Amino acid sequence: MRRTLAAVKDWLVDRGYAVGWALVCRVPESWARSAFMFAGDIAWRRQGRGVQRLEANLRRVIGPEASGKELRALSRAAMRSYARYWLEVFRLPVISKERIVGDMRSNGGEKTAFTWLAAGRGVVLALPHMGNWEQAGAWIILIGAGKFTTVAERLKPESVYQRFVDFRESLGFEVLPASGGNSRFGVLAQRLRAGGLVCLPADRDVTGSGIEVEFFGEKARMMGGPAALAVQTGAALMPVTLWYEGPYWAVHVHEEIPVPDGGSRRDKVAVMTQQMARVFEAGVAAHPQDWHMLQRVFVADFEPGRLAAANAAEHDSDSANGASGAHDPGPAGSGASGEAGS
Repeated sequence: MRRTLAAVKDWLVDRGYAVGWALVCRVPESWARSAFMFAGDIAWRRQGRGVQRLEANLRRVIGPEASGKELRALSRAAMRSYARYWLEVFRLPVISKERIVGDMRSNGGEKTAFTWLAAGRGVVLALPHMGNWEQAGAWIILIGAGKFTTVAERLKPESVYQRFVDFRESLGFEVLPASGGNSRFGVLAQRLRAGGLVCLPADRDVTGSGIEVEFFGEKARMMGGPAALAVQTGAALMPVTLWYEGPYWAVHVHEEIPVPDGGSRRDKVAVMTQQMARVFEAGVAAHPQDWHMLQRVFVADFEPGRLAAANAAEHDSDSANGASGAHDPGPAGSGASGEAGS
């Protein structure tokens, strides 16, 4: 009976996504936008667990001197930005290619990435959960990338996960699952050695085995995969920050983070991940309302048990790799997104 109820629930969820997706694409954009903004405001007023975590994260960004009223105003703006993100994800199939390209405001840093790709060198674009990375992915494909490889965490039910995979692949993404199947790190390394492009969200640790960094004056854990891939393959690691500028999208493709000359492989990965965190920190500080982080990032917010397990896993990895300094973060370092589409 329990299995039957679970199957029925999964079917209902899948049908709900399918109907909602189709409906959002068919109604006038202004109607859909009003509905999503209303939903974002309702979620903000209810102040559930996700909003509480969002505000805890934003408190680190704006500092303790900001008033509670200022924090609440910022979190409302962030929830509206998050609602806009989801609206655009659902409507992306009906947004014209001309708009995706024409409404993006860029600093031009993608030209450096294209130069490396044209020369046969792989590129890793590491992103925080800011702005609309789905649109940014479609944009970089349309302006010349052709395709790229990324990683997505499996959703339940599987049919909903597959819907998002099919959608992303229709845009030109190659999507690897964050669990199951072959080693994500190995596949990503192959793509980079072949001169390909890899895009990975990396501003939070989704498995408990990430790299500890300093972020807004506190300890946080972020994905070490982007840096590990650059060290392993010689690819260029280029952080990216995204945000909204009124009705437009905006992107800053930052300069390459070079691999340090000295130290073990793990040391190099740690140094590069910290530099990546600094870039993310500046981007989030400039556009905090567009940082869609409704999950734990800072070490102080994690349960002691999870931190102990993460530290134990890190110790075991170091012991196993020994003096060689080799470290393959596997799926933990792949930068998998913690939620569909974000």
